[in-house]
Amino acid sequence: MGKSLRVGILTAGGDSPGLNAAIRGFGKAAIGHHHMELVGFRDGIRGLAENRVVELGQGALSGILTLGGTILSTSRDKVHKMVVDGEPRDMRETILANYQANNLDALVMLGGGGTAKNALRLAEAGLNIITLPKTIDNDIACTDTTFGFATATEIATEAVDRLHSTAHSHHRIILTEIMGHAAGWLTLAAGIAGGADIILIPEIPYSVDSVVDTIQGRLSRGSTFSVVAVAEGARDTKDSADYEAAKLLVRTASTPEAERAARAHLAHVVDLQREHTFKLARELEAATGLESRVTILGYVQRGGTPCAADRLLATRLGTAAAQLVSEGTFGVMVAARGEGTEPVPLTDVAGKVKLVPPDHEWVQAARQLGTGLGD
Repeated sequence: MGKSLRVGILTAGGDSPGLNAAIRGFGKAAIGHHHMELVGFRDGIRGLAENRVVELGQGALSGILTLGGTILSTSRDKVHKMVVDGEPRDMRETILANYQANNLDALVMLGGGGTAKNALRLAEAGLNIITLPKTIDNDIACTDTTFGFATATEIATEAVDRLHSTAHSHHRIILTEIMGHAAGWLTLAAGIAGGADIILIPEIPYSVDSVVDTIQGRLSRGSTFSVVAVAEGARDTKDSADYEAAKLLVRTASTPEAERAARAHLAHVVDLQREHTFKLARELEAATGLESRVTILGYVQRGGTPCAADRLLATRLGTAAAQLVSEGTFGVMVAARGEGTEPVPLTDVAGKVKLVPPDHEWVQAARQLGTGLGD
């Protein structure tokens, strides 16, 4: 027999249901089926740069399938701009040295869009990299779905379900803010599954007048309450125009100084729009005369036990990644494709976001149900 492959694994970016199931899926297949050695890096990319290594044997993988969060912990860092002693530093050479010092043959990274960009930079630096698509937002390009999304959808749907009763009892408008800065998959799915009367997502800028018309239409039909599912990145038409203009300034900046100024302006615009759901609630109350209340689900959507669908998906992707490592296939993300999996080059994934198409079948279904989308 040849030398056993030695593989590292880490989780990066925000936590998500199913991370431990994916670690377990990859680890058990790698160790038990492919006879590899496995080590973990604590605290994501930062732990990789600071060489926080832990040996992962079968015992460490036992009992973690149902656990939320990640046993390896996580962080949000960029490999080429990691803040060290208060200054951004390019840590790619340090990471490559740690990779070599640990005698690694490959590194598996579990994360979202930012992780894909970090992974591509490390692949270009010479590391053998495979990523698994993790995010509750379901916004990673080139994969049918991501683990974490199904569990977050169930959590958000249950919240919408529960808020119906208080909205009905008090004749109120209840606005439920659901995660999703750039993409509205989670809000759209939970809104449809929970029977929200209005669904507002980033991809479809809304008009307050249109939302009011939908609510008044319900009032005219005898429905004295409305439930509104709002993505945290949803914007009305004016705010959307301001946001897109600010992003354009960043994209077209011709000097480093201009780019810094443009990014500062974009951050200011985002900050001004941070409480848009509360602003909308005030506007709806003034226009309709109905009490309006806001519930922000926040990080509760990330927590807790992953649902069966996410455990299954994470396990499928993890075992597929172990097979790819054994075959020497690197520089790819393991995508969910139908009932199977498919390796997709990181160059096709990094820097891209999967948005809700305006003609997506979920959008069409919502419109046919009479759900208001604010446009």
